[in-house]
Amino acid sequence: MTVHKLTIEPSDDAIEVAEGQTILDACLRAGIYLPHACGHGLCGTCKTQVLDGEIEHGEASSFALMDFEREEGMVLACTATLKGDVTIEADVEEDPDARKIPVRDFKGEVIALDDLTHDVKNLRLALQGEAIDFQAGQYINLFLPGIEGSRAFSIASPPSDNTHVELQIRRVPGGAATGYIHDRLKIGDRLSFTGPQGRFLVRKSRGGPLLFLAGGTGVSSPRSMILDLLEEGCEQRLVLVHGVRTQADLYGREAFEELARQHRNFHYTPVLSQEPDDSGWAGERGFVHDAAKRIFGGVFEGATAYLCGPPPMIEACIATLMQGRLFEKHIFTERFFTAKDCVEKPKSPVFRRL
Repeated sequence: MTVHKLTIEPSDDAIEVAEGQTILDACLRAGIYLPHACGHGLCGTCKTQVLDGEIEHGEASSFALMDFEREEGMVLACTATLKGDVTIEADVEEDPDARKIPVRDFKGEVIALDDLTHDVKNLRLALQGEAIDFQAGQYINLFLPGIEGSRAFSIASPPSDNTHVELQIRRVPGGAATGYIHDRLKIGDRLSFTGPQGRFLVRKSRGGPLLFLAGGTGVSSPRSMILDLLEEGCEQRLVLVHGVRTQADLYGREAFEELARQHRNFHYTPVLSQEPDDSGWAGERGFVHDAAKRIFGGVFEGATAYLCGPPPMIEACIATLMQGRLFEKHIFTERFFTAKDCVEKPKSPVFRRL
């Protein structure tokens, strides 16, 4: 197997990259975190400068990586592969709360597949072989039979349960992967995945109240984070606001309410945006950001916020938090890109940067 050397400046890290392996995959498997998001060459988050060597762009979108950027030696780390030894310049993010955990390959057996709502299933995998080391809030890339590529799903279980991985998966209309999970997957099936992925994690060194704002199955990561914090004996104020459309879409309520009874520092609020007026629902109505504003009296200063859910929810929450004097360095988000987002598949030109 052909192996090339990748040197990363200014950190001077040097790693081996296999033929056909992307820059991003090689770095993550070496425990080196490069900022990224979609993993499909669509968003441009992993844009990196090539200082020396020859690369192939792969399926990098011409919108995420424009022609003039290619000419200037820019690449998308999630699609770029090496044609020889290469040196890149990358902003390797250092975070005092982030552990360097190399991404690895895992196999798991389906031991539970339960309906949480009419369109959300809870998938529990028992790992075959090694346990998984991860930080609460991270995700995995799951492979499914007959489905091209992988799909990202947040880990809903805490790191202490390291011989299992629990995922909460909503059926995406027309989605091949979620359709397979909801309609064809069964107990005893074996699946492979890679992980852990991502930098959506609790900044435990910061102190102060922690505010978790989640929409739909975006509550998966906060669930893992909150369980982990409470297991460790966290005494900071923890607030979870979980927004869904109606009572039929709400799940996990009983478990979160029980946690709130057991831990005085944990507060849980479900909020419904489209619940009928005559349903008898006595809880919060409206949107996640509205409920958070009421809970905190419109002032979020001193807190750290973790947002996970649909982009419109995240944008509305960011605006509300900033109006309440909580700014960018105190707000962390988890954004998702579906396979449907990755429509354009441009040709793969080769260039050499000297």
